[in-house]
Amino acid sequence: MTNTQIGFAISAQQLAGALTQPAFGLWADKNGGRWLGAGGLLMTMGMFVSWLAVGLLTHNYYLMIIPFILQGLGSGAVHPVGMLHSAVSNQTRAASNMSYFFLLGQLGLATGPILAGLLLDASNPNPMLPFMQPLGIDNRLLVNNTASPLFMTMVLALPISMFMASAIPTWTKEGRDKASGKTQTMEMVSTKSIILPLAIIAVMVTFRGLANPGSVNFIPALFQQKGWSPAEYGFITSLFWISAGISGVIFGNFADRYDRRLVMMITMVASAPTFFLLPLADGALALILALGAGSLSGGVHSIIVVLAQEAIPAGKGMAGGAILGLIFATGALGSLIIGGLADLIGLGSTFQVVAIAVIIAGMLSLALPKKQRG
Repeated sequence: MTNTQIGFAISAQQLAGALTQPAFGLWADKNGGRWLGAGGLLMTMGMFVSWLAVGLLTHNYYLMIIPFILQGLGSGAVHPVGMLHSAVSNQTRAASNMSYFFLLGQLGLATGPILAGLLLDASNPNPMLPFMQPLGIDNRLLVNNTASPLFMTMVLALPISMFMASAIPTWTKEGRDKASGKTQTMEMVSTKSIILPLAIIAVMVTFRGLANPGSVNFIPALFQQKGWSPAEYGFITSLFWISAGISGVIFGNFADRYDRRLVMMITMVASAPTFFLLPLADGALALILALGAGSLSGGVHSIIVVLAQEAIPAGKGMAGGAILGLIFATGALGSLIIGGLADLIGLGSTFQVVAIAVIIAGMLSLALPKKQRG
């Protein structure tokens, strides 16, 4: 496959998941989403096995891409269910519960490639590799080119799906109203009181999208220009992602104890200097700045979802799916903007523009209504 084909397939899969999340969220709001979550996981793995099998048997890109894109629908079904129950299981700890949900998701993203790599290495031994690498010989010449062990990953999903089907609670309308905290008073809430916070969140997420996740796609290019090796700039990119997941748990707990608006403002504004200085740094200092940029800008991920759910308390699944889809979409838009700016003013200067954008995002969080605590 060409890089263009790979890029199109990944973008189409992510878009399929992002655009369908609000609809799946509405579905989950109605009955708790037990079968939606369990079925979504099975569909994700089933479509993974399908496109892998089609690719291995036919080597036809256009046939393979159909189940590859459909795999995104399974992901789009699972996320709203997880976000819904993270929010309603303990409403006094909604932000911290949501942060654990996203932390484990990011750990899965980190360990999945490692597991796949180990399986592929085990099934494609190359005893001549130590002798070929120093000579610069293409090691693919002696690889068996089998990906069949990846089918084993389906086994991991089966018990988890069965557990979801038995453990996720279902509810009637009365149970749904209780889970969302809905009362007769809430039905009198004006449309304006819902639309305005959502509009502020949407604008805030758009500016934040330049910093996280938009900028992370250009960290490898930034440090490649500095002469770093692929292993080195791969490590700094992973550091950015992992730090965001870990800090999310810390900031999520802060958000449950203190004013969520202030937590978001402080962390996002504090991330601005790290983005501004990152293009100027090298060595250990660059690693420290990447750690700060990822943790400070990415740690508010769960808080943003909780704020959207609080704006629509009777539709937490739909609100969570919609805001997560928006985060993914603005990240894609952010990458597009960063790429265009980098061609005009240089990648280093573009990261400094990102620093300004994340300050704006942080200040916008103060325009959100303050949560009244009982």
